[in-house]
Amino acid sequence: MAALAKAAASAVRPLLPVAQTWDVGARRCVRALRRRPVRVVFPSGEAVARKPGPGKEPRAAASAASSQAQHPRQRPQAPSEAPPSPWEESGLRYDKAFPGDKRLSVMTIVKSRPFREKNGKILLEGRRLIADALKAGAVPKAFFFSRLEYVRELPAEKLKGVSLVKVKFDDIKDWSDLVTPQGIMGIFAKPDHVKMTYPETQLHHSLPLLLICDNLRDPGNLGTILRSAAGAGCSKVLLTRGCVDAWDPKVLRAGMGAHFQVPIINNLAWEAVPNYLPTDTQVHVADNCGIYAQAQMPSQKASNHGWVCDRRYLKFHKFEEAEDSDPGTGQSWVPDLEVQNYDVDWTEAPAAVVIGGETHGLSLESLQLAESTGGRRLLIPVVPGVDSLNSAMAASILLFEGKRQLRAREDHLSRDRSYQ
Repeated sequence: MAALAKAAASAVRPLLPVAQTWDVGARRCVRALRRRPVRVVFPSGEAVARKPGPGKEPRAAASAASSQAQHPRQRPQAPSEAPPSPWEESGLRYDKAFPGDKRLSVMTIVKSRPFREKNGKILLEGRRLIADALKAGAVPKAFFFSRLEYVRELPAEKLKGVSLVKVKFDDIKDWSDLVTPQGIMGIFAKPDHVKMTYPETQLHHSLPLLLICDNLRDPGNLGTILRSAAGAGCSKVLLTRGCVDAWDPKVLRAGMGAHFQVPIINNLAWEAVPNYLPTDTQVHVADNCGIYAQAQMPSQKASNHGWVCDRRYLKFHKFEEAEDSDPGTGQSWVPDLEVQNYDVDWTEAPAAVVIGGETHGLSLESLQLAESTGGRRLLIPVVPGVDSLNSAMAASILLFEGKRQLRAREDHLSRDRSYQ
């Protein structure tokens, strides 16, 4: 009996874990069958979405139905498309430049003066300067930019027929002289002052005051002088031969847009200067050497009492020839001009002021022109021993002093008319 009991126990024991495993598997199978599939994929590959049972709509559908029930008149609106920009409506297109593109080679030589004079092209950099040029009527030929939005900011009607080339910003950095390039550069035809359209406010405040630049070689000084001329309301700026090119990139950068606010006539011979002066114009020279010209001999060292000194006249061949031909004349070759302080009235007639460069000073032709028109030497007194004034500073002082005199005269005439 004991043996039979042991055999029965050994026969029953293996069945317990099998039953437990089967029960667990059964429960898992039941749990899996209770899940409702999102969609059913048949062996053929066809997929059928599950349909919700009665009374069991998805939450999104239920919320949409409830919103439609609350607002039955509202209809879903189709997303509106943004209207096309004027730049896109004009049909403008641009190209992308790749390494070796021949169009990029012109950027390396357009900054040179021989190229500008031979081809009549100038280079402008920066969005503000380019915008001022387009507004004044300058004719663009090509734009090189690193980001499309830079050229989209420009008026589309001005870009028709212009070559638009998208380049890498590294190329802009290689071409630019700026520490932080603005990402756009343009090649323009050299502006003609006759065809330009200057701002109305500038024309309204224009004065019978001209500026003549003589032997100005520093680009920064010339750009600053042009900026002062525009600010003072000069009617015209004349640049004689020997000056730095007014359209040099450094002059343009220092001018801050003054090139498109005041007419500039570049590279003039002295014989042609009177053709650009109004009738009865008196030409004055900014020269502090008049007081000392007769007192000092050429062998003596001239002290810098202004931005020009008589010592610099020794560089002119005309003086050397006069000295060789008649040694006893001394400095009689210098035209005899009256000297007066800059704050004494010198604008009773249309006036032109000649500003000389710091290195070469005034030319003999400028002094002869001043003598022939009844002009004077304008003296800006400085403390003895102080170094010479900067050309741009001297030009600013004289131009705004001339503006003050003209305004004072106009106010005086207005008061006289009101008393009559």
